[in-house]
Amino acid sequence: MSDEARADDLLYHVDGDLRPADEATVSVEDRGFQYGDAAFETLRAYGGDVFGWDAHADRLAETCDLLAIDHGLAREDLHDRIRETLDANDLDDAYVRLSISRGVQPGKLDPDPEVDPTVVIVVKPLPRGGLDGESVWDGPATLRTVSTQRIPDAAVPARAKTHNYLNGILARIELRGTDADEAVMLDAAGHVAEGATSNVFAVDGDGLLTPALSGPVLPGITRATVIDIAEEEGIPVREVTIGPDALRTAEEMFCTNSTWEVRPVESVDGASVGGGPVTDLLAQRYRERVEETFY
Repeated sequence: MSDEARADDLLYHVDGDLRPADEATVSVEDRGFQYGDAAFETLRAYGGDVFGWDAHADRLAETCDLLAIDHGLAREDLHDRIRETLDANDLDDAYVRLSISRGVQPGKLDPDPEVDPTVVIVVKPLPRGGLDGESVWDGPATLRTVSTQRIPDAAVPARAKTHNYLNGILARIELRGTDADEAVMLDAAGHVAEGATSNVFAVDGDGLLTPALSGPVLPGITRATVIDIAEEEGIPVREVTIGPDALRTAEEMFCTNSTWEVRPVESVDGASVGGGPVTDLLAQRYRERVEETFY
């Protein structure tokens, strides 16, 4: 199957079985559907395997611990299911989404401690990374600060990546009618937290700065990789509390996530920012890591 294959031709992995996409369903009584009571990870596959599996598996395990979903599945089993799904679809380079819900339980809010989890793996073709690969984005991002605040950690921990993504959805809805394609979300104190689906970085005269994980910020896998690369290159990194003005006045800015990798930012709230040498260097080094690891 080529990377241009229609979604209808794909096979998804549902509870241990490969099923055609149009038959890959879960129960309407599943708590992931009813309450968003589920954990997930978005991953990028290169050359037939996923990037940063150990880090993704660690974060998935932490989310399940926070939700008290004792699914009993070994990370090696989950990894094997992903590779099986990629192989079944003849996909080397792909978007991968792994979800684990608490499964079907009686229709009540408080969950039973005994879990029969629902495990779903969805894959879709995505152009390869590495040195010669294409970007999945058409151009630099345009950002706009929205009024939808990031949920405080005391309400829902930011490090829990759950099916309940209404916070980010509401932020993206605010972008309708604008030229922006990513929302900048602030915390209750007015500090920058993250994008609706990305972590944000700015470059100033002192190096790289990004919102600290002490705030309601998802610990992105690509975020951590970029920080590691920056430190290797001798670029100072400050994980700090910043306001939106620090983004609007930055020398450079970029967003990170598993599918975008390192995406330059063209403007924030109408203020031109643009990419630059630091963004270009980090993006290049990221692509080199992918090339060396998978190709």
